[in-house]
Order: sequence, then C-alpha cells, then structure tokens
Amino acid sequence: MFDTMTMTKVVGALCGALLVFLLGGWAAETLYHTGPKGHGNDHAQQGYVIEVEGGDTAAVEVEEGPSLEELLAAADLDKGAKVFSKCKACHKLDDGANGTGPHLYAVVDRAVASVDGFAYSGKLIAVADTWSNENLDAFLANPKGFAPGTKMSFSGLKKAKDRANLIAYLATIGG
Repeated sequence: MFDTMTMTKVVGALCGALLVFLLGGWAAETLYHTGPKGHGNDHAQQGYVIEVEGGDTAAVEVEEGPSLEELLAAADLDKGAKVFSKCKACHKLDDGANGTGPHLYAVVDRAVASVDGFAYSGKLIAVADTWSNENLDAFLANPKGFAPGTKMSFSGLKKAKDRANLIAYLATIGG
C-alpha cells in the first residue's frame, strides 16, 4: 500500500507544514514585538497621571483581618487535615520518614533544618531559628519570599485561615 515515494511525500508534507508554521510565528513576532524586548526599560512607567482632589492627603486604610493568634484559637483541625493534602506529595507525618521534603512530625517549635538525613538548601537557617507559629505562617504564605533560594517549589497558601488551620493541625502531630 505504501511505497517509498508515498512515504517521502508524507514526510515532505509534514516538514513543509512545520516550516510554514515556524515562519508564520517568526513573522508575527517580528510584526507585533511581543515580549519585553524592544520596549526599553521604561515599560513600568505610568503613561499619564490622573489628578484627583485630595489624592495625596487621603489616607488609604487597609482592612486587616484577624491576627494569627485569633485564627489559631478558632482553627479547625479537620480543615487543617484537608489543607495538608496539598503537602502530602512531598511531606510525610511519620517521624523520620522523609519524602521530597523533610518529615513534618512535631514540626511546630522544632529547630529549622534539623531533620537528620535531609539535605536542606541552607537558606532557611539564615532567616529563622525555630518553626514558631509566626515563622510557619510566613513560610506557608510565600516560601520563596520568606527564604529566597529555598528548594521548596510550592507557591504558598494565600488564605490566612487555611494557614492557621494547617499550623493547628501540624501542632497535634507529635507535639
């Protein structure tokens, strides 16, 4: 059914279609200048300023939520266990059972980077001594922001209530 000439035509057609696709992408990028290159360094500068009456003197009030202590006092352990399901891929709760990340058995108030047999990146020791509630909250909110250069690739838990539920749940594990 297929002979050498037919197979050559099929391969040639695929190569030709790929070439047309790549040339079309190159032409579109050339015409529309996508990406940061070609715009200079002033791309973050505001185009124009809108003057508002009393704009400089008006104080912007940021509504703050409850404190970490209040959230921990009202924490739900069942919800904390559900939040921990996001951590299960890398962390284990059994003492000495390291996964991709160190085990979290008795992690609350434990010394930072103190699990034997786990190779830490060394960036955590520079920012904290122990995993206090406050340090855990800050780390869980934004691991890369808390300890720049850390090996933990998790983006963080954005909701303060989820972090408090998780910290309260972890405090019950081996504590």
